[in-house]
Amino acid sequence: MRVEHWARVGQGTRCSVVLCAAALALACHEPAVPPIAPAPAPPPATSALPTASAAAGASASASALPAGPVTGATFDDDVAYLSRHGAVKVLSAPSGAKVAISSDYQARVMTSAVGPSGQSLGFINRKFIEDGKTGTQFDNYGGEDRFWLGPEGGQYGLYFAAHQPFSFENWQTPHGLQEGAWTITSETPDSVTFGQNMTLANYGQRLFRVQVERKISLLSAAQAGERLGMAVPEGVRWVGFSSSNRLRNAGPDAWQESSGLLSIWILGMFAPVPGTRVIIPFDSSAKGEIVNDRYFGKVPTDRLLVSDKGYLLFKCDGQYRSKIGLGPARSKSALGSYSEPAQLLTLVLYTKPKGATRYVNSMWETQSAPYGGDVINSYNDGPPAPGKPSLGGFYEIESSSPALALRPGEAATHEHLTFHFSGPRAALEALAQKVLGVSLSELPPG
Repeated sequence: MRVEHWARVGQGTRCSVVLCAAALALACHEPAVPPIAPAPAPPPATSALPTASAAAGASASASALPAGPVTGATFDDDVAYLSRHGAVKVLSAPSGAKVAISSDYQARVMTSAVGPSGQSLGFINRKFIEDGKTGTQFDNYGGEDRFWLGPEGGQYGLYFAAHQPFSFENWQTPHGLQEGAWTITSETPDSVTFGQNMTLANYGQRLFRVQVERKISLLSAAQAGERLGMAVPEGVRWVGFSSSNRLRNAGPDAWQESSGLLSIWILGMFAPVPGTRVIIPFDSSAKGEIVNDRYFGKVPTDRLLVSDKGYLLFKCDGQYRSKIGLGPARSKSALGSYSEPAQLLTLVLYTKPKGATRYVNSMWETQSAPYGGDVINSYNDGPPAPGKPSLGGFYEIESSSPALALRPGEAATHEHLTFHFSGPRAALEALAQKVLGVSLSELPPG
């Protein structure tokens, strides 16, 4: 694998430097954030993802296949665009799979592709980038893996100032989460690690000093096989990457439920392709509500299907603002999306610690159960009100860590993995059944 550095060099000019593994070095960056000190006690919310007994490689013949149907910008188009506005790091696999990362945009994975001529699979908000604004309600650069912290709303929410009503007009992304470049602390041919310090205040005016370490890795065929529990089928082009996100309490006081806790919240923004529906398997044997679809008004039945076979289908076209979530009892450790016309299957895996039941609640209201929140969410963008513009017309797949009651110096880690597979339905079927427990051939018409 290799790392390519794309950077702006004067007006309208860009350059690319390809560094071999033996020559990787750090230069021309801000001073590194001090390494996160070892926690004095084991992190309370870390958990290894389930692994298969043996790793498997991808099909050798897949590299000769086309990069998949292209319905929007190609990966190379988007990297060339981003490089005109700042530095971009590209991780490349021998198969042609690529991942683009921006330190300027808070260590986001901006986009990825199964090959350089393939479709750019992340959502990139070109209009917002071109406007050059910062400090807005939401500095929406896009990106298919970004780091946020929860909760969003409620009496311990981070996205509303004290005493303000929980309405869209008062919603404000914490400035520390969306402004300023993150420092690169280390690089390898297939990964980049970032560090950042920040201070945030919640709705109850409780201050949190935190230190974040975030490692983005391009996954090999062996790593993909291990995490998926099977080899990538022949006839499928694919890309996979992970973000490992470590949050440390850098303040003098322990975090307590009575004044609010934080969670690690990872959000992936994708550009909808025709026919996209998010697929979320759920535990049919669990008790309680299956899905929370009340975030921005109840989701219409033509956009949300709850199947008696143990899965949800959520229509994601970037045209109707809606959001759903599943709590710890119902959620499983995988979800995804599928577009039949685009022959594209996306799978997301994440750490779900066994036995964890307390998750922050992000509902925009004063809550009776502030630690009865969701583990996973999906958001479909659209106008927040008649005549109002949308935030860009994307959809999201999100995962969260449990609520973190960290002592001073203590840390916790949450991992989020994203895979895209392009190929005929017959080849994608095995992946969907293995990872999601859902048959693509049995999905009702969208």
